[in-house]
Formats: sequence, C-alpha cells, structure tokens
Amino acid sequence: MGFTTGDVPPVEVDSFLEKPFLERMRTLALHWGEFGFGTAKMIHTVYVVKLLVLYVGVGTSLAAWTSDLGPVWDAGWWDEPVIYQKLILWTMLLEIAGLAGAWGPLSGHFKPMTGGARYWARTGTIRLRPWKVVPFTSGDTRTILDVTLYLGVLGLLTAGVLAPGQDVAAVAQALPSVEGGLVHPALLAVPIVLMVLIGLRDKVVFIAARSEQYLPALFFGAVLGPVDLVIALKLLIVSVWIGAGISKFGRHFSNVVPPMVSNSPLVLSKRFKRLQYRDFPTDLRPSRAASGLAHIGGTVVEIVTPLVLLFSTDRTVTLLAIGLMVCFHLFIISTFPLAVPLEWNLIFAYGAIFLFAGFPAQDGFALGDMSSPLLTVALLAALFTFPVLGNLRPDLVSFLPSMRQYAGNWASALWAFAPGAEAKLDAVPRPAGNQVDQLVAFGYEPKLAELTMQQTVAWRSMHSQGRGLLSLLVRHVPDLDRWTVREAEFSCNSIVGFNFGDGHLHDEDLIRAVQAHCQFAPGEFIVVWVESQPIHKQTQQYKVIDAALGVVERGTWKVEDAVDEQPWLPNGPIPTEVTWSRDSMPLPTMRTDDGAQAVLPA
Repeated sequence: MGFTTGDVPPVEVDSFLEKPFLERMRTLALHWGEFGFGTAKMIHTVYVVKLLVLYVGVGTSLAAWTSDLGPVWDAGWWDEPVIYQKLILWTMLLEIAGLAGAWGPLSGHFKPMTGGARYWARTGTIRLRPWKVVPFTSGDTRTILDVTLYLGVLGLLTAGVLAPGQDVAAVAQALPSVEGGLVHPALLAVPIVLMVLIGLRDKVVFIAARSEQYLPALFFGAVLGPVDLVIALKLLIVSVWIGAGISKFGRHFSNVVPPMVSNSPLVLSKRFKRLQYRDFPTDLRPSRAASGLAHIGGTVVEIVTPLVLLFSTDRTVTLLAIGLMVCFHLFIISTFPLAVPLEWNLIFAYGAIFLFAGFPAQDGFALGDMSSPLLTVALLAALFTFPVLGNLRPDLVSFLPSMRQYAGNWASALWAFAPGAEAKLDAVPRPAGNQVDQLVAFGYEPKLAELTMQQTVAWRSMHSQGRGLLSLLVRHVPDLDRWTVREAEFSCNSIVGFNFGDGHLHDEDLIRAVQAHCQFAPGEFIVVWVESQPIHKQTQQYKVIDAALGVVERGTWKVEDAVDEQPWLPNGPIPTEVTWSRDSMPLPTMRTDDGAQAVLPA
C-alpha cells in the first residue's frame, strides 16, 4: 500500500467482473483479509488531518478562547465543565453538518466527500419519518419547515460553542477548581426541542446527530446543578460503554474483529492479519485469537472498566482504568471503521479523562454524592431504557440508541439491480450520484470503480448477517452473476446523505420513497434485508423487498448457520424458514438491448 496508491485486488478487471458472483466474493474477501479496503494512506491522512485540525484544533481553541480560559496550548482547560459541554456541542455540530461520522471515501462519499448539510439544508430531498401516527409528519420529501429546523439547530449549536460561560461564581462555589462556568441552559434546551421536532419528521438527521448520546448530555446541563451534572455525565458515558459491551454477547462480534483489524493501516504484518482467521485462506471464520481480542479486549473491557471508573476511590486504579479506556478508543480510531466515527471515539477518550480524573469519586463525585437517590434511580432507568428495549425488540429501536456500536449484530441489507437498472436511481433528488459514478468523477476507470464497490459487498459477507443476505440473493435472483449487487449502507449514503450501519435507514420505507421517483419494474430492484438478533433469541428475521411490489417474503434463519458458513457460501445458501410470502411474485426481469423488459428464467 502506497501513500497515494491503494492495494487493488490483483485481478485482471475485465475478466474478473465476468466471473460468477460468489467466486468474486471469495477473491475479494481474501483480499480484504490481507489488505482491508486497500485504501491509499493518503485517504487515512486526510481523516487524521481533519480530526486534528477541524475537530481538535478548531474545536478546543473556540471552546477555550470563548470561555476566557486562556490560550488553548496552556491546557489549563482540560478539567473545565464548560469545555466538555462545548466540545459535545462542537461534536454534535460536526456530526449533524456531515463533517464527522459517515464522512468521506470510507463511508461512500467520494465526490463530494460530504453528505449532511448538502442533503438536509435543501428542499426536495428524501426524509424518513420514524412513526406514521405522528401528526404533521406525512410524506417523505423535505420541506422548507425541515430545512428551517435544521438550520436553526446548526445556528444554536454554533452559538453554544461561541457563547461565554455563565454563572461562573455560582459554579465555582460548588466546584472550587472551576473557572469558566457552564454553557447557558437556554443554549442547551432550545436545540433539544428543535432536535426532537426534527426527529419526529426525519429519523436520519436525528440519528446522524448522535442524539441518543449528546441530547442527554445537553439535557443534564440544562436542568442539573454542577455536582449532579458531573455525576450524571459519568452515568451517561458508563451506560454507553456497558450497553455496547453487553451487546457483544453472542456470536456476531467475533466476526467483526478480523475484517476490522485487516482494515487498519497501522497493522502492517500480513501474518498478524491472517492469524485473525481460523485457517487463512481456506477458512475465514474468526480464530481463537480474534475471539479473545473481541471478548477480552472488547466485551470485558467495556463492561468491567467503566464499573471500576464509576466506583473506584483509588487514584492509581482510576488512572489505570482511564488509560485502558483511552487506548480502547484509540484502537478503534486506528482501524478506520467504515462508518468512520473518529470524532465520537475521541470525545469519549477525552470524556474518560475529564470525568474520572478531573472529578474522581473520592473528591465528592461518587454515585452516592448525587443530591437525591430518586434522581439517581431515575437517571439509571432513563439511560438503560433504550438499550434494554433495543436488545429485546431491535425492530423498535435503532442500534445506536440501543448502544450496540461495533457489535456486529446489525440490521443490514444488500441491493440487487437487474442489468442497467441501477441508473434509474439518478431520478432521486440528491446532490450526489451513485458511488460508481462518484468514483469515475474522482478519476477511477469505470470497471475499477465497479470492482471497488464490490469490495464493500465482500466486506459485508465477512460478517455473520452477510452470509444470510447472500443466501437470500442466491435464492431470489436468478442469473445473479449478471446483476449489480450493492452494499445497502453505502447506497443509502448516496440517497439520504448518511448511514452508520443502521439498516432501519434503508428498509422498505426508503425503498418506497425511492420507488416513487424511479418507477422500477417488478423484479428489477430486489432488496434482501435482515433485522438484528434479539438478545433472547437464536434467529434473525429477514425480508425480501421488491421495489415495485413491496415486501414479498418474510422469514428467519438461525444465527449459528450464518456464523458457521464461509463468506462465499461454498456449501450453498444457508437454511432459511419462510414465515410469509406473496402469493404470486413475478419473476425478475432484465433489460434487453432495445430497452424492453424480458423475463429471466427461473
């Protein structure tokens, strides 16, 4: 891998694209095992520069200077609550503007590299309401009201970052070491109201802002006193860590670590990457080493270490635990996961230092120091409601409020287009084209662009749910070798401007909105979609969606069957159980050279 050139799969592109689909998946999965996405290091450098300059440099400078805490290089601001509040506002601002998570080439934004505001600050683009029963939210088109609410949030978050701290003397009385006060409660409360209104009309923007984590932090700042605020923020960050740790129970997460390690530009040893797999190149299931890294370095660390931080009164133990959590988040940053949540990981690393080193339990900031036991119980109940509900009923809650980051247990999908049909997506109002077209505009040859996007499908196949999705495609798409298959997370990005691995953003609601613009013929655009595994069940529920007909089949598969199979399905499709199907599903069609529709053979 060079600085400006990536590691392209060593194939003759023209002949490779003519090979059977599953054979291509095998080749690309093996290439991913040694090179990851094969991204040029220049791209990683761009992400690092953005993180250090825009997020750290500009963000901390604005926070410190506008809070009268001296120049940023003095670093005397590190344990000031107003700085932590402003960095949360700054992070949320970058997220909702499209400049943080799900940004850039690793998320499918090639040209332009930014989604976010390009989509959400203009009328006519697609929006997705979360609940049809809510009045005044009908339709799936962005209106001037949506744009006004969105721009209002951008303005208020910016104002919160720039406004000086308030009530400096009163805060200093409760927290003697504090000099900068706190952000004015109104600058925290009003964005909450606007974000709730936005969320009722468009779940994409609400999720993109990482509202499930940042809005509680704003709410605590708006209503709690200084000591209660610090302890509540501790409970918030601990609930995120523990929720994410619990979500890694089961068999999915071990499948996340090998392709994640393979994608890290800092892991240069091919041998080490191969060791993450059971028997590379014949068996790409996770090795014992990978499972150990997943569940000891991941699950155990995310559950045990936060509890140590919350209850420890020993400074040395606390500092060691802080160091472990900082390393945990830096490791995730180093792997450049495809959702690229670098800013989120950095604010959590800083949060561990600020909350537990700046305000240790033994100095009056333990759980028992909160002003009311009832408040403590209420906060715990509120913070763990969505993680509990989301693990029991993942169909009701996005995997982000469920705190299932990186768990591998995701609602996911693959899109399949009859030859030439993907071009119909150009009818969707959006500021960017399909990813292949973006790559061509970026300078790629068309067939190399196609090969690059097929790598993302191979990446999906390396995760447990990918084997089930490929199995559905094999069963439902005759002549699959000729069709165009896309990873839905990437394609969704080009249509709504964001995706963070949440299949709820590209289920039948999005397909219905797309169909209204594109008018696919029956059998021309097929989606295979799967829900996350509930924590108490051993199956996953799937849907097969025809863009023209809606859901045409529902069923389940056993998680163990998906986990035990290879990415390229050498033993054939995994078993599925159909629970409902449309009585008469038309056979898929394809375009002939003269543009007519021809029925494909069964």
